[in-house]
Amino acid sequence: MIRIMELSDQPQAFIDEAITYIWNQWGSEHNYAFYRDCIVHALQADVDVPKFYVAADQEKEQFIGICGVLRNDLISRQDLFPWLACLYVDPAYRGKGLGSRLMKHLEEELAGKGYTQLYLSTTLDDYYERYGWSYFSQGYYMDGSGTKVYRKPLGG
Repeated sequence: MIRIMELSDQPQAFIDEAITYIWNQWGSEHNYAFYRDCIVHALQADVDVPKFYVAADQEKEQFIGICGVLRNDLISRQDLFPWLACLYVDPAYRGKGLGSRLMKHLEEELAGKGYTQLYLSTTLDDYYERYGWSYFSQGYYMDGSGTKVYRKPLGG
């Protein structure tokens, strides 16, 4: 059975493993402290955002996917909020709707808290459009490279 869980609801050992899993997918050898610090402080704060979610195959007792919602996805569009970030599905579980489930879970959580829009940045083509996302504008990473900004209305 696959279960999606918010990290703040989990015991410390689970959180530590999840941080490592997230960092292994998105980090580099030089930024583990960044990921750990970001996630740990998000879990300690009494706020709606940021939040981090993991999908786990409970039969195999392993993480198989992640996603988060952030205040900003480290791009130039600081005026937009909140952001879907860190969406990742283990290759063995791709093509089975898990990415869609993770996004839907996060969207429902945010809509339930009164948010009306969600944003993401990506260089992918033709993935997010399948799930109701629309191109919104151009954005830029800190290194000056461009990225597409997508928007999705929530709660409707």
